Amino acid sequence: METTKNDIESQKGNDRLAASLFAEVLIADQLSRNLISQALPRGMQISHFSVLNLLSHVNEERTPAQLAEAFHITRGAMTNTLSRLEWAGHIHIRPDWDDARRKFVSISPAGRAARDAAIASFMPLITEVVQDIGAERVRLALPVLRELRRRLDVGNQ
Repeated sequence: METTKNDIESQKGNDRLAASLFAEVLIADQLSRNLISQALPRGMQISHFSVLNLLSHVNEERTPAQLAEAFHITRGAMTNTLSRLEWAGHIHIRPDWDDARRKFVSISPAGRAARDAAIASFMPLITEVVQDIGAERVRLALPVLRELRRRLDVGNQ
């Protein structure tokens, strides 16, 4: 099959569009992380909040390996985060009674309170951004962003 000049131009346009999309996503990610980091309660990092938020939503125990997989990070990095959360009293880590090599992680009442305080600290900032953009425009963007996330997550399932 012969490649035409229009095919090449179309591909170049798609390449530019893809580059623009990913540049915007990366910049938005960096700026939103910065906004949230500055608003989090003292001593809490985004990684800590993220684990507490997931445990709060699923409302059941997870193994450190399951948490590492959920966040696409190494087990060592998750172990470090969990150690800090346990030290702060935000999670409970217990052994698996059937397999002593495994552990289970759950959110503690203090962890749930810390998560709620974190949300209360940054939610007004996020709500203001959505109001400035316009709720209808945000609703229109969400399906595209969700599909992008699903497509990028294909290799990690």
